[in-house]
Amino acid sequence: MTKSIVIRLIRVVTLLIGLSILTFSLIHLSPMDPVNAYIGGDSSASPEQIEKFKQYWGVDKSPVEQYFSWAGALLQGNFGTSMLYRSPVIDIIQSRFATSLALMGMAWILSGVFGYMLGMTAAMNRGKAVDKIIKWYSYTLVSTPIFWMGLLLLIVFAVWLRWFPVGLAVPAGVLESDVQLIDRVRHFVLPALTLSILGVANVAMHTREKMIDILNAEYIVFAKARGESKWQIYKNHGLRNSIIPAISLQFAYFGELFGGSMLAEQVFAYPGLGSTLTTAGLKGDLPLMVGIILISSLFVFAGNLIADILSKVVDPRMKGDG
Repeated sequence: MTKSIVIRLIRVVTLLIGLSILTFSLIHLSPMDPVNAYIGGDSSASPEQIEKFKQYWGVDKSPVEQYFSWAGALLQGNFGTSMLYRSPVIDIIQSRFATSLALMGMAWILSGVFGYMLGMTAAMNRGKAVDKIIKWYSYTLVSTPIFWMGLLLLIVFAVWLRWFPVGLAVPAGVLESDVQLIDRVRHFVLPALTLSILGVANVAMHTREKMIDILNAEYIVFAKARGESKWQIYKNHGLRNSIIPAISLQFAYFGELFGGSMLAEQVFAYPGLGSTLTTAGLKGDLPLMVGIILISSLFVFAGNLIADILSKVVDPRMKGDG
């Protein structure tokens, strides 16, 4: 187990280095000019002023010099300064990541709980109407784009019914000190619901298949012969054999969860890490974009590592895998 974790840590370090080099390369190969993106096509800016901007941001240097300058600062714990927000990158990431983490955390919990419950219900009623409905529901969700689901919820609950606001994390034009908890919750519901609904399908279908395998085992046949009810079989045998694999799958879902949050934040104009990454990419804010990519990669790696550890704990046969 220790060897496997060390190998994965080495892999993630090389992955982060590769991602940073790739991001720098793609930005410099793209036709986007961060200075022009920042100025916004202001014709009043003279060539001398533009040149001073480039010197101030360090974009007048070669890509290799820029990369090593950034990497040297990163080794000292400095992620650089955002060109767009004129603030330290790490401060922006901390503030926006907390917003995204609340959104992803709630969606992760809700999708895991409801997905597991639906999967167990379908397995315990295999072949019946409720099983067919849950399978149809799950297959439909798997093929549904997250932005389409977000727009659908937005149209129905925000535009038609007017139960929730159209977007943002707080009411527009209201001071931070005047924002009430109920206002934050109302802005939070639709983005979290969008992520939760689409995250249910994978857990539900995986739990259903796992529980069906358990119900087909010989010891379940003996349990039925002893007169155990469905609830007793689930409580005595199904729960402990199916809950850990479901949790492991949820941790492996971190990557899709982060990608889905980016789309959901764009649909609902939710000021999280995903929408900030999109803005940084469109404006050519290289330090901010690389910082977010590295932090999000560590986030996904942590989820996959936990999922791998749980899988090896559940199935000892996997302990020899690297």
